[in-house]
Amino acid sequence: MSRSCDQSLIRHWFQHGAAARVHLGTSKRWQAAEELDGSGKRFLHDKWTRNPDNPNAGYGITSVLEGGDVLEKGAVNISVLSGVLTPDRAKAMSSRGRLGIDSGGGQPYSAAAMSLVFHSAHPLIPTLRADIRLFEVDGQMWYGGGCDLTPFYVSEDDFGEFHSFWKQLCDKHDAQLYPEFQEWCDRYFYLPARKEHRGVGGIFFDDVDAAGASYNVDEFVREVGRGILPSWQPIVERRRGEPFTEDMRNWQLLRRGRYLEFNLLYDRGVKFGLDGGRIESIMVSAPPLIAWRYNVQPQPESPEGQLVQLLRQPRQWAS
Repeated sequence: MSRSCDQSLIRHWFQHGAAARVHLGTSKRWQAAEELDGSGKRFLHDKWTRNPDNPNAGYGITSVLEGGDVLEKGAVNISVLSGVLTPDRAKAMSSRGRLGIDSGGGQPYSAAAMSLVFHSAHPLIPTLRADIRLFEVDGQMWYGGGCDLTPFYVSEDDFGEFHSFWKQLCDKHDAQLYPEFQEWCDRYFYLPARKEHRGVGGIFFDDVDAAGASYNVDEFVREVGRGILPSWQPIVERRRGEPFTEDMRNWQLLRRGRYLEFNLLYDRGVKFGLDGGRIESIMVSAPPLIAWRYNVQPQPESPEGQLVQLLRQPRQWAS
């Protein structure tokens, strides 16, 4: 598929959204993140172009802020991909019920996505992960996206507020969306080898066909993109000044190991990107620092143990 087709697809979806603003260099959303961080650090914007020797390579912008007061590492990817479906990709897509996909591969595709991860410098501020994306094959379009929290300590008020934000946003479009997408998030971000969920969830959706939906999927996905930072900001403002100990920081680094485990072992987006994608942009979501210790088992009654118990038995947070 030609670059002009890619750009047409991007304009269709991102014309008024955050991804287009970053793609065009205005980066208003990231300026808001810089202001929230408050350190004076700025995102480094690394524009990358298509490799003509790789038929499945894409182009886009990878933006990174490191060493901030709140954002120990903030990473944002805007990516546009096009190429021909490999048999492995096509089989994976058709197995998830995407009609019109030839499981043998060979069909041209285009994809556009904005993905974000904010790794906080404070153990009481959860990691924020979010994305919005669009995939097109032979004129059929499927949407995906979501936003979720990976905490290090339990804060029922923070988790409830975050989920209520996303429930209210979903309810504006269809009252069935939040229960479905919240359960989908818990199901997707799960580490079966650990029998733990990665975090306390949020919303997650994939393979949503706009043609068959009862709501305006395009507008819903745009609003998800606009809501990412506002859903996290109150937690940051409330927790950033609270003191923490070295032991709490060490626990944060240990729990980041679970985040990376999920990305490398289970995340479909990472696996998709590793099939010919740009490795620096794929791995930029990794935490900046991680601690690894053998068989750490916190006491069940400790704050750390309470988190582990919660991740093994997820709760409903939105009222």
